[in-house]
Amino acid sequence: MSLLMDNQFGELPVDKSVDTKFFLESVAYLPPFFDCLGSKVFVPIKSDISGNITKIRSVYDKDPAKYATLQQIMESEKEAYGTEWPKVGATLALMWLKRGLRFIQILLQSLADGEKDENNPNLIRVNITKAYDQALKKYHGWLVQKIFKAALFAAPYKSDFIKALSKGQEVREEDCMASVRQFLINYTATVDAIYEMYTTLNAELDYSV
Repeated sequence: MSLLMDNQFGELPVDKSVDTKFFLESVAYLPPFFDCLGSKVFVPIKSDISGNITKIRSVYDKDPAKYATLQQIMESEKEAYGTEWPKVGATLALMWLKRGLRFIQILLQSLADGEKDENNPNLIRVNITKAYDQALKKYHGWLVQKIFKAALFAAPYKSDFIKALSKGQEVREEDCMASVRQFLINYTATVDAIYEMYTTLNAELDYSV
């Protein structure tokens, strides 16, 4: 499970603050995850995640001490941008990034929980559909939703997906899922903390693209 286990997220402190430097280091390894899904239709999601990581890093690099946590970035931008906030800067980038991270989380959790199409147990369409519906669908317009629906038919077999996650190594499914569950512990806590941040600061936006 090299792609995930080699770059695990750290445990959050009691106050659930998310260290910007460590967060950026961890998420930098996630875009290749979408290569494991095979279809080129996932390339825009991969590009979106990479682009938003770059935007957040550019803000952080301006003043690492001031922007030591993601919360500090959002609070600083709220004060700096006034009525333009939150549809601006790193706050907007993180808003979209967290949705991509949630997609990954729900997909992996669904697989780890053993959810599957009983008629086609080696397909992962059920898992990808659940992740998309819960994490991204409401933020996409009709055309993007239609493109994604078509992409499902190009989704890889579970066995091929597991092999891709393992960087081409042959691993047993149960061993792979055990690694996924381990990875999800701190990863899910981090994603949940970011979502809570947006709720607390009233920074969530529901517009679609």
